[in-house]
Amino acid sequence: MQGVNNMKIGVLGSGLMGKEAARDLAASKDVTSVGLADIDINRAQSVCDQLKSPKLKAFQVNATDSKELAAYMKQFDVVINALFYSFNEMVAKAAIEVGVSSIDLGGHIGHITDKVLTLDEDAKKVGVTLIPDLGVAPGMINILSGYGASKLDSVESIKLYVGGIPVNPEPPIEYNHVFSMEGVFDHYTDPSLIIRKGIKQEIPSLSEIEQIHFEEFGSLEAFHTSGGTSTLSLSFPNIETLEYKTIRYPGHAAKFKLLVDLNLTRKDYEVEVNGVMISPREVFLKVLDPIAELGEKDDAVLLRVVVSGEKNGAHTSYKYEMTTYKDRKTNVTAMARATANTISVVAQMIGNGTIAKKGVYPPEKVVPGKLYIQEMGKRGVQIMESEHIEKSRAVYKRLKKQ
Repeated sequence: MQGVNNMKIGVLGSGLMGKEAARDLAASKDVTSVGLADIDINRAQSVCDQLKSPKLKAFQVNATDSKELAAYMKQFDVVINALFYSFNEMVAKAAIEVGVSSIDLGGHIGHITDKVLTLDEDAKKVGVTLIPDLGVAPGMINILSGYGASKLDSVESIKLYVGGIPVNPEPPIEYNHVFSMEGVFDHYTDPSLIIRKGIKQEIPSLSEIEQIHFEEFGSLEAFHTSGGTSTLSLSFPNIETLEYKTIRYPGHAAKFKLLVDLNLTRKDYEVEVNGVMISPREVFLKVLDPIAELGEKDDAVLLRVVVSGEKNGAHTSYKYEMTTYKDRKTNVTAMARATANTISVVAQMIGNGTIAKKGVYPPEKVVPGKLYIQEMGKRGVQIMESEHIEKSRAVYKRLKKQ
């Protein structure tokens, strides 16, 4: 990446994503110092000891304490928020208060990202850049959607497919979680926002199962889940089609649909057992979590983004596709590689002036897609682009009327 040297970047949270973002930052020649903050200083120090870089320094920060948070953040040019999504608004406000740019991993539960977006004018006034939703979905898919859209004269359709799956699936659900099963439950239970025939609407998650093929895995299935369309419905409000589907092994959606229908994933539901009110969801999480834990198993992240519209009078589509595996040398999961590298790359783009706009922007509006793909490729996360042009104008007009 072009730009200035001597970047100082802080990371909030020394969990998996914070650790891997710090790893990439420490390996980047233009980054001179990296702060890694955690409420538990021993945990942060342990990560720094593992990564063995003189650039790294551990900090103890209680992110719920606004003074501690501000004191930490003001030491850096850019801060990566790798904390739980409930901290996103708090960190964004602190960034504005101390005049430091900040980015986060997203979280549409409780409209957290929407709350961050409302800070645009405040961020502009103090001259900082805030970008929410910089994971994989949302995050990578937003960047690629924006890049594909930038190549078209008009955009008609954005279709998104993403899945983190085990390389060697095991029964009963042939799935292993990287983050938490609670988050998976939310995505499977909450309704999915889509745009169809130009109309924004909500449809049930786990619905409209379709087959999808990836060369290394063969036939898989994809189905609607919540949260994936992210800010894209705001950035492209006039398109005909916007849909996000999660990729899993065949049969997964039907299994979880039964569990949802049995009220085993509901947050607002309790039953009486031996005179005690209990939540079936909490019990089910306790039962399922160890079964679905990834542990030392190999995972893969599959992604396909298809952006279609008109270019030079012809119906044109840009397809972006990625298959990323766990790095066995470093034992870093595929999901961590895709997620942490994304947020590290964008933080450095802000730090070196590649992203110079001030204010709050969703990824699709501000991250340069071509450079992003190049930088991810350098980190072993290969995103392939292909173009399909329908040269017949008559065919294009016919398709548009359908």
